Parts: sequence; structure tokens; C-alpha cells
Amino acid sequence: MLRIVVLVSGGGTNLQAVIDAINSGKITDTEIVGVIASNPSAYAITRCNNAGIPSSVVYRKDFESAEARDKALIDAIDSYSPDLIVLAGFLTILPKTLIDKYPEKIMNIHPSLIPSFCGDGYYGLEVHRRALKRGVKVTGATVHFVDDGTDTGPVIIQKAVYTKPDDTPEVLQRRVMEEAEWQILPAAINAFAHNMIKKDSNGNFYIEE
Repeated sequence: MLRIVVLVSGGGTNLQAVIDAINSGKITDTEIVGVIASNPSAYAITRCNNAGIPSSVVYRKDFESAEARDKALIDAIDSYSPDLIVLAGFLTILPKTLIDKYPEKIMNIHPSLIPSFCGDGYYGLEVHRRALKRGVKVTGATVHFVDDGTDTGPVIIQKAVYTKPDDTPEVLQRRVMEEAEWQILPAAINAFAHNMIKKDSNGNFYIEE
């Protein structure tokens, strides 16, 4: 049974997609053993309570230094003994010590087709604002492993979503969630659980059919 910890900062829509996928059997042999929020008012905590999932909060304002907060985050994660850490709208930069401790065991969902519209400053609605301002015809979402950079880790799976002439950032955000994020994040977790994430001859990851 794959033990996953999910890190969240806000509403937890991707967390809910994972909960639903486990309940429906789209993700098998997997359990969410804990959720850690970076914000005590995150609605994701309510989702945890509704689903009976243990949760905790590591809030930066509760600590005197970034180092103390980072240690608390790592300790909280370690307490769940996870096999995989999933970032589902987690808006805090991970400490390098955590990334080094869990190599290729931390995955993130990003609302664009990396390497487009990613990196510092690209999160939430801002990603979709920039995509529409640029006039792209295709956007989407990406699940990738986390490395030391911002959205620079190796890609696992992507799914494209077409933009429409009358899109607003809010409308596009919702469609990318429904058509891409909520599909590929559960797919990547299930693939990890069943050892279906492989590397090709160039060292790139893919999901084995």
C-alpha cells in the first residue's frame, strides 16, 4: 500500500480529486496518510476533516525563522513515513534538505505545459492570465518530480487543454482543472503506486501503458 502525504495551501481542489480517485478506484493500493497545510485557514483542512484524513499545519508566522519552519515541515512529513509526497497547490518553496531526502519521491502539479508559463511568480490565476495575454491556443497541466528549481524537475505526464476566444483567467483555470489537473495527478499517483513510471533512453520519465 502506497503511503502518500499531500501538501496544500488553499482550497484543496486537487486534493479532493485525489481523494475521489482513491474512493472510486481510479487510484488503487494507495492511502493518504496525512495532509499538511501551510495556511491554517486553508479549506483543504475541511476536506480532510470530511474525509477522515489526519491533517496538520506548518504556518510560517508560527516560527521565528525559515530554518525552524523548514525543520517543522520535514518533521511533520517524516512523522507520516510517506512513500510519496504530493504537492497539490502548495505555495511554499521546499527546503533542499527535504528534496535531497526524498529524491524522485516528491511530485507537483502545475497548471501549464511546462516549460511554458512556469517558474517564479507563476502560480494560481497568474498562470492563466499570462497564457491568455500571450494568446496561446493550447495550454494544459503538468505533473513533474520536484528538484531544486521552481517547476524545473523532470516531467512525468502532461495534458493539453485548448483556450477559447472568450476565456477569462477564471474560466480557463476551471477548465484546466477539470480537463487536465484532476485527470493527470491521479494518473501519476496510481502509476507511481504500481511502478509504472519509467525512464526512456534519454533519461526522460514516462508512464508505462
